[in-house]
Amino acid sequence: MTYLKHAVLAGAITLAATVTSLHQAHAKQCKQESFEETKYVVCTLEPGKADLRLFWKNADGAAYRTFSSLAEAVRAEGRTLALAVNAGMYRADFSPMGLYVENARELNPANTTKAESSAGQVPNFYKKPNGVFSLGEAGAGILPTDEFLKRRPKVRFATQSGPMLVIANKLNPIFIVGSTDRTRRNGVGVCEHGTVRFAISEDGVNFHDFARLFRDHLKCPDALFLDGGRGVGLYNPEMGRNDWSWHGGYGPIFGLVE
Repeated sequence: MTYLKHAVLAGAITLAATVTSLHQAHAKQCKQESFEETKYVVCTLEPGKADLRLFWKNADGAAYRTFSSLAEAVRAEGRTLALAVNAGMYRADFSPMGLYVENARELNPANTTKAESSAGQVPNFYKKPNGVFSLGEAGAGILPTDEFLKRRPKVRFATQSGPMLVIANKLNPIFIVGSTDRTRRNGVGVCEHGTVRFAISEDGVNFHDFARLFRDHLKCPDALFLDGGRGVGLYNPEMGRNDWSWHGGYGPIFGLVE
């Protein structure tokens, strides 16, 4: 009996320690960081250890639009949505602006349109080069759209957005040092050892400084801008975050499923 009691106690301690370590790991997925006096939330996902997916439409064919509706859908499958981030720009009907692949199915084609500038302004999606974030058997990757379409890698998930922030460890040359175009922004980087990092600015930041965050602070040789202004959003229960898009909802969404 004494041995059995000790075994049960040891098992309980091991289980408690496992639950605690998992809880701590979840809590560390996202944390607040500062870079050159700008505040960010940075979420880090380790390759091979995170079930990161892309979501757009529910079973009825309507866009999820909110993190809460996506969380409910994931919960109905017996899983948990631990983290969600908007996954690129979208049209008024919440459809992706460009390439969108979900579960190896291309649901929206790549957008290679060259937009004409209006009063000297080119919409962010069309600033060159834009790019594609993808997840496949080889892990996560980010490529300029033209390069992605040349290679046509086999992927399970992909989303097109723009502009590219960092390309092969170099800042996108279109960015202007000291630009006064400052707003909240979010993006994704593929970093050392294939780690995926999302960054959401809590303060206004220009493109040049945002790109330097990924290259110089987060050590990401490739990074892609996702969206800015009132379309930036984060869902993370550990941080008490369930943001709402002031555009009426989100289009494509990154979701970490557990």
